[in-house]
Amino acid sequence: MQLAKLLQVSQQQIASYEVGRRRIPISMLPTLAKILGASLEKLLGMTNGVTKRGPTPILQQQLEQLGQLPRTKQRVVNEMLTGILQQANR
Repeated sequence: MQLAKLLQVSQQQIASYEVGRRRIPISMLPTLAKILGASLEKLLGMTNGVTKRGPTPILQQQLEQLGQLPRTKQRVVNEMLTGILQQANR
């Protein structure tokens, strides 16, 4: 209930994300990471517990840029990524 309120979505949406019926929008990932106190890399399961120094990884930079796009453009990018990932997992 608290997470739904912080993300400004319904409890039903959170439940759908949890069981895999719906995917969390890419645009929501930076906010979700901040709420959970985790980096985007950790949230996406891309860290191995080693702290890195230096510039922000390219993927994280791209996700942050994506979060700044209008929602319609975010949806287009999300659909493209979903298609690419589905093909890669076949």
